[in-house]
Amino acid sequence: MAIREATEADAERLLELFRGYTTFYETDPPDSGLRELIRSQTAARDDEAFILVATDESDVPVGFAHCQWKWSSLRGARIPFLDDLFVDPDSRGGGHADALIEAIADRARAAGSPAVEWLTMPDNHRAQKVYNRVGGHSEELLEYSLDVE
Repeated sequence: MAIREATEADAERLLELFRGYTTFYETDPPDSGLRELIRSQTAARDDEAFILVATDESDVPVGFAHCQWKWSSLRGARIPFLDDLFVDPDSRGGGHADALIEAIADRARAAGSPAVEWLTMPDNHRAQKVYNRVGGHSEELLEYSLDVE
């Protein structure tokens, strides 16, 4: 297993992995939107956004972490926000998620950032086990979303 930055060459495999992620969350965004997300985030400056991939022995991505940098007023610093984390079900249990989170933490430390933040669904117990294992902690907050379409 290796962790590396995603590239344009990974786009089709990333689309498959993002589709697995959206299926897990029971959403169905258009492929065109996911392709644009992948294109823009792999082309973004490192201080804006990045996608890391966990790869198998053939350098094929089996998981990804999609992060965007944001300002945290409560921390007075820019922090990487982990928007999406997914490992192909056939590759789970091999430490890929842990390694992706550690690679994000390494980027945060290198940038002088005090933390990495993310959200997960209350019933996503498998993910919570990973987050607890890597030293993450949670708070009771409610996430709101306002649909504007």
